[in-house]
Amino acid sequence: MSNTSKSGAVVELRASELNSQGGVFCPNPNMDLQSSHPKVYLGVAETGQARCPYCSTVYKLKEGEHFSAHH
Repeated sequence: MSNTSKSGAVVELRASELNSQGGVFCPNPNMDLQSSHPKVYLGVAETGQARCPYCSTVYKLKEGEHFSAHH
């Protein structure tokens, strides 16, 4: 996961970085403490990207990456 500490940043993800439901949590572990806000789940797999409603960080799959759930 890319490191991001600025509001409105873009974090490009590999499909392997998504959890089993195809999403991530924000704030992510690489964010500065000043960027803290309530932890929210963002589903990335369905559309290929999601924006955090608190800090406007966009999490998106890197070009060519595709998520498939493993059951």
